[in-house]
Amino acid sequence: MFLRKMIVAAAAALVLASTAPAVQAQFAGTGPRDNFRDTTILRPPAGSKVAIIVFEDLGCPACARAHPIERQVAEQYHVALLRYDFPLAQHIWTFQGAVDARYLQDKVSPKLADQYRSDVFVAQMSISSKDDLRQFTEHWMQQHGQKLPPVVDPGGKLAAKVQADYDLGRRLNVEWTPTLVVVTRNNYQVVGGTAEGPNDPTKLAAVVEGAIAQTRTASATHGTHVVAHR
Repeated sequence: MFLRKMIVAAAAALVLASTAPAVQAQFAGTGPRDNFRDTTILRPPAGSKVAIIVFEDLGCPACARAHPIERQVAEQYHVALLRYDFPLAQHIWTFQGAVDARYLQDKVSPKLADQYRSDVFVAQMSISSKDDLRQFTEHWMQQHGQKLPPVVDPGGKLAAKVQADYDLGRRLNVEWTPTLVVVTRNNYQVVGGTAEGPNDPTKLAAVVEGAIAQTRTASATHGTHVVAHR
């Protein structure tokens, strides 16, 4: 009788473990602790099981170092990459840089906007003012067969989108750039963006691999559970 009770208890624990989503699960080792508040916003987009979420500032050197790694990992593992603008007040040109990127994304081509961001990160050290940014962007647009309008955002709609990204980051309690998080539908792991040590985007691939493996395990467990109750 005692053995039977133990088996029943173990089975019940297994069911609870497989059905109750964890508040935070580590996909690969132990990630840095965070001070996040409303983590309900840490979700992959519809149709995706795993995503990389990045809050970045175009003038942040650490963001520039992480940027190519994020792109490479997203392409290699075929996961969504969600970028949010988080322009820091001390970087006087980066809010306008984000607006310019939004102009390209909304008016020209999302792919071209991504390339613009990448090229701004490469040229980051040569941009120190809004005038520098304007000159860089005008030249960049000419090289890509485009013309920068005299006023990029006359109605302020693009600036509002950048501000909305920033406000979302504050709601999450983003404190550092880049804040880099790998997310599934139920869990997340911080790769960089806390006070607990430096950012280490080189760990991103391992964390994404762990997240993908966890979603596959969850799907297999869920499938077995459904078959057992037919």
